[in-house]
Amino acid sequence: MEEFINNFAEQFDETEREEFSNDTKFKDLDEWDSMIALSIIAMMDEEYEITINGDDIKKANTIEDLFKLVNA
Repeated sequence: MEEFINNFAEQFDETEREEFSNDTKFKDLDEWDSMIALSIIAMMDEEYEITINGDDIKKANTIEDLFKLVNA
């Protein structure tokens, strides 16, 4: 989980790493936008060989919700 959070946090330029935890509601972060969503999709594909789409991100509320997709 910690590695996933670190990879997730790397997609953000301005948000400090300390802002991220398993229960972070990532869509509430000031920096969250559609470009970061695309970065998250690409990161999950490259790092975990998991293909997700915009609907998966819309359904997820927390970083842990996305992590569960990796483990599914």
